[in-house]
Amino acid sequence: MTREEISQAIVEILSDIVPDEDWASLKPEDSLRGKLESMDFLDVVMELRKKYGVEVPEEDYGQLATLKSCADYLEAPLASK
Repeated sequence: MTREEISQAIVEILSDIVPDEDWASLKPEDSLRGKLESMDFLDVVMELRKKYGVEVPEEDYGQLATLKSCADYLEAPLASK
């Protein structure tokens, strides 16, 4: 997957989990944690595992703070998908 495809996949997951939020206008540096409740954030992590086979250990949750940091974190594991 390209970096753009990864970002789009994240936005799609966010839109499925919290459909009332305007994720289309999400900027790369916007905080996701400020827009997600704790359980919603965990749902995002679970969807990444379910859809893409990416395991995100709890100690790495801080690296999923923004759309940009999510793409940074996921770029290597998703590069071959």
